[in-house]
Amino acid sequence: MSDQKLAFEDFQPGRRFALGPRPVTAAEIIEFAREFDPQPMHLDEAAGRASILGGLAASGWHTSALFMRMMAESFLINSFSQGAPGVDFMEWRKPVLAGDTLSGHSTVMETRALRSRPGIGMVKFRHEVENQKGELVCLAENSIMFVLREALEKTA
Repeated sequence: MSDQKLAFEDFQPGRRFALGPRPVTAAEIIEFAREFDPQPMHLDEAAGRASILGGLAASGWHTSALFMRMMAESFLINSFSQGAPGVDFMEWRKPVLAGDTLSGHSTVMETRALRSRPGIGMVKFRHEVENQKGELVCLAENSIMFVLREALEKTA
């Protein structure tokens, strides 16, 4: 990542940001599940194998948290992000199993400056996260607000 932080103008439609790779361990699946989603298939290998998930599987919420971390490391931390108004959709397409390695990309779909908030622009993304087999495990779309470079220059 460049030393220069990303502003709204740096997010042009079609631009892609790589996500990951991020290995997923059994220990972290169990730790997350104990705190946030204590269902048997997220806590125990045998219960996971007996479920439709086929093994010790990360909660969908854990998958979402892993994706968020990968997105933060890819471009959010090095940007003038102002947060997001929500998530349009998030789909968990396949289970994330202990031992999987996640990677993927976030693609800019569209951008627009906000009339209601001068100096801020909205960037809509499509996010795709895959396991090491190239199988789509998570698909999401959302918009994120970023400061316009001209607003940054006015305050400098």
